[in-house]
Amino acid sequence: MHLRLLGPKREAPVSRASSATRSRRWAPTLRYAVLTALMVRLLVVAFVYRDFLEPGRDHWEFGYEMGMVARSIATGHGFGNPYWGQTGPTALITPVFPYLFAGIFCLLGIKTEAAALSVLALNSLFSALTCLPLFFVAKKTLGDLAAEYAAWIWAFYPYAVYYSADSMWYHSMLCLLFTLLILVALHLESATSLRVWAGFGFLSGLAALTSPVVLGVLPFVAGWVCYRLRKRASDWRRLLTGLGVAILGLLVTITPWLIRNYRTFHRFVFLKDNFWMEVSIGNAGNARHWWNGAVHPAGSPAQAVEFQRVGEQDYMAEKRLEALSFIQSHPGTYIWRCARRIVFMWTGFWSFQPEYLREEPLDPVNIFFCTSFTWLALAGLRNAFREWPEIGIFYALIPGTFLIVYYLTHPELGYRQPIEPEVVILTAYAVVSRRKIRAQEPLCEAQQN
Repeated sequence: MHLRLLGPKREAPVSRASSATRSRRWAPTLRYAVLTALMVRLLVVAFVYRDFLEPGRDHWEFGYEMGMVARSIATGHGFGNPYWGQTGPTALITPVFPYLFAGIFCLLGIKTEAAALSVLALNSLFSALTCLPLFFVAKKTLGDLAAEYAAWIWAFYPYAVYYSADSMWYHSMLCLLFTLLILVALHLESATSLRVWAGFGFLSGLAALTSPVVLGVLPFVAGWVCYRLRKRASDWRRLLTGLGVAILGLLVTITPWLIRNYRTFHRFVFLKDNFWMEVSIGNAGNARHWWNGAVHPAGSPAQAVEFQRVGEQDYMAEKRLEALSFIQSHPGTYIWRCARRIVFMWTGFWSFQPEYLREEPLDPVNIFFCTSFTWLALAGLRNAFREWPEIGIFYALIPGTFLIVYYLTHPELGYRQPIEPEVVILTAYAVVSRRKIRAQEPLCEAQQN
């Protein structure tokens, strides 16, 4: 048995010296890409941070629900009050980013100028650091050249810049965690210690406590790894042990939050409780826009009053009935809107009606960028399938499964951030393939002599 490259064959084994030479070649490039990415984002922060200091609606623009919960924590009222007034404990969002947010408030003041700069700078740092796992994921799967291209594309990638330097949500943090998770998953193939599997589990739990959506992707990624390992005649017992350790690491990480939710609400709440509210605001009523503020507490004073009157759990029960009633009475409309959401998430297109464009005046430019990168990524995916089908499957699984929940609820391009590194990697590979330059060291698989 010997190892064969999934991609082009090497003419001769690569020595440690040549490997070190390559490392010296790409290491400075990677450092420059990270620093450039950070400088670009901080430059944007300098121009936009004052927009988050508007005092209207009790500084609502300062992080929205995230900022409200962080303020509640920082003022000693606990993890709750996501809207206006004392509405009590919440499971509307998961705990990682709000507690980080609250720590900044405790150090720099609640919704102050220093806090705004700090949050945006931290998000910018998360986004810039994503260059690192992005580079190594690309290097391990599609080669050095695609990895270098990907790192530099990420440094200037419009969506990466916007959703870090001009956002107070967890998009850039989740993007970094998820890309690290993919990198660790790729290393499971060659892992000789169960600690790597445990790390995969703990990192999965941390990402899930940032956004539970990542849990929808993990079974597919783990299944791909297990298939590869089994194909290489790996020991089933060791493989199952590794999976068990990873699952245990995940459960150990998320269980304290599950216990907190049960003790707080006296019912089982799996990480978050707002799924049916998201279904409702993406489907009930208004069809002009992809988000209907008239049925959401942040967009309707009447809904905010109702949220405070009945409490979060009963409010979410009302939204569940509202959403299910709409789907049952308008199944065709719901399916059509799901299809529109799929198109929107990959092209940015929702409508060219004047009423809609008055609300979203930048959509035409956004459609151009979003569609262009989608087509480039598809070209890279096609080339990956042609060269190394298993790598193509890996890259198809991640975006193919991550966005499903948003197709069912409501879309927003920021929700794509965790999979944007894969889009960028495939875009880079499309450029590399176009120049007919092949990657140098893709993944290996075992093959019989």
